[in-house]
Amino acid sequence: MSQLDLETGSATGAGPDPVPGVRGVVSTVDGWPLPGAAVTVVGATGAQLGRGAADEAGAFSVAVAAAGPATFICAAPGVDPVARSITVSGRGATDVGVVLMDSPRRTALPEPGVWVLDPAHSIVRAKARHLALSHVEGRFMAFSGEVRVADPVEASTVEVTIEAASIDTGNADRDAHLRSPDFLDVERFPVLRYRGERVVRQGEDRWRVEGSLTIRDVTRAVALEATYLGSGSDPWGGQRIALVASTQLARRDYEMNWNMGLPGGLVVVGPTLRVDLEIQAVRQQ
Repeated sequence: MSQLDLETGSATGAGPDPVPGVRGVVSTVDGWPLPGAAVTVVGATGAQLGRGAADEAGAFSVAVAAAGPATFICAAPGVDPVARSITVSGRGATDVGVVLMDSPRRTALPEPGVWVLDPAHSIVRAKARHLALSHVEGRFMAFSGEVRVADPVEASTVEVTIEAASIDTGNADRDAHLRSPDFLDVERFPVLRYRGERVVRQGEDRWRVEGSLTIRDVTRAVALEATYLGSGSDPWGGQRIALVASTQLARRDYEMNWNMGLPGGLVVVGPTLRVDLEIQAVRQQ
């Protein structure tokens, strides 16, 4: 008997059809698996045909008592349940693909007030091209700031201060060069500052923060493209918001022009920097 016969049964009666079932993967909308998500399959009469749970990778495979029209239901803490109509095949598992589950908190804007950045659960990252082949990434390890949420929310402001000498790329020699006058010149300009002066809604959870960034005592207008991830309680009685944001900077705008030429017109360091932020902030009482 062939492998196909073992998996699907044989048209000539060489083997029985496999048990009907439903399989797939459960994930958040930003790509994280949801282990333990409950999966239920309900028949046309409302009777439960099968039930199971996603594993550590978010994958599930649930045996179903009968083939035919059914409703597939997936539920997990902190996300909206998903229900969809499916037809369960009588010849093996019906693959429902990747089931994306979103959080209802994404649509709820944060309360007005002062929200202070939590550096222990936030990241400020900068990335540059190297030799036109790959990228080198660094993180600023020391920073502080706050988000002042206004009513209306479009009048909200952001203030962030970053210690220039806290740059860490995982290489001591490179970090020393980045702190030198060729780049950040931390002895003369110890901090970087960002001030967001207003926010503009771009979509349900997407915003543009319009403001200015000061590096090496040079200030330029910089807009952050931000995604609001929602709000929630923490174990210590606080309220938190989370967001991610990014922008691109031209090094020459901040007089960081050091480079080395290579054959063919290439350079060691690319002319632009990509800055990515992952932020948690705690509401002040």
